Amino acid sequence: MRRVAVKIAYMGDEFAGSQVQPGLRTVEGEIRSDLESLGENDVNLKCASRTDRGVNALGNVAVFNTSFDSDLVLLKALNAVSKGVFYQSIATVGPEFNPRHAVERVYRYVLPAAGIDTVLAERCAALFEGTHDFVRFCKTNDKDTVMNMRSVTVNRNDDLLILEFRSEFFLWNQIRRIVAAISSVGRGDASLRDAERALNGESISFGIARPDALTLTDIIYDDIDFITPSADMFDDRVEEELFKWSLRSAFFTSL
Repeated sequence: MRRVAVKIAYMGDEFAGSQVQPGLRTVEGEIRSDLESLGENDVNLKCASRTDRGVNALGNVAVFNTSFDSDLVLLKALNAVSKGVFYQSIATVGPEFNPRHAVERVYRYVLPAAGIDTVLAERCAALFEGTHDFVRFCKTNDKDTVMNMRSVTVNRNDDLLILEFRSEFFLWNQIRRIVAAISSVGRGDASLRDAERALNGESISFGIARPDALTLTDIIYDDIDFITPSADMFDDRVEEELFKWSLRSAFFTSL
C-alpha cells in the first residue's frame, strides 16, 4: 500500500457538502464509494478543505491509501466509476502528510456585474486584506476568528465580476459573507464605512451570498508536485456535461 494525494473537482449542487453526513450524498462519501468499487477498503481517507452544500471545487485534495502501483491506472479507474467527482492529478505522499496543512488556498466567486460599481467593489475588497478579526464575517463555531487574508482581488470579465480570495485558510462562510458586503457596497445598499465598522466588530450584517457561485480553485503545498498522467481521462464525461448544459441553455434562451 502507498499513500497518495489526488486533486479533485466537483459541482457542489450534486452534493450535500464535502464532509460525510449520514444518509446524505457527500463528496467524501462518493470518493469512499468509488474506492470501494475498485476493491480499495483500508483507505484512511482525508480531505484538505471542507466545502458547504452547493460550493464547487476545481482543486480540492483527497488523500488515501491505495494498492494501485500506477498513477495513470488508478486515476482512469476512479474516473470510470465515479458519477460526480473528477480525479485530475496525483502525487505520492508520506504517511505523515496532512492535507489540511496547506501553504495557500484559492477561491473564486462570480457575481453579475450589472448594477455594481466596480471601483467601489474594489475599494471594499481591499478593506478585507491583511490581518483582522472576522467575527462579523463568519460562523464562529467557537474558533479563533483572527486571520490573515493575503489578497482579495476584483476583476471584470464582460458581464461578470470575478473575485479571487487567497489565504492559508478560511473561516466557515467567510467568503460568502464578505462577498455579500462587497456586493452591497458596490450596489449602493451599504457604504464603505459600514463595511469598515463591521470589520471593526460592530454588529452589522450584510447577509450571505449564494453558494453555487463559489469555487475552491486550488490548494497549494510547499514540496508536492501534482502530476496529470493523461489529459484525456474524463473527456467523454466532460463532453456529455457540456452537451447537457447546451440543451439547458437552448431551452432557457428560447423562453
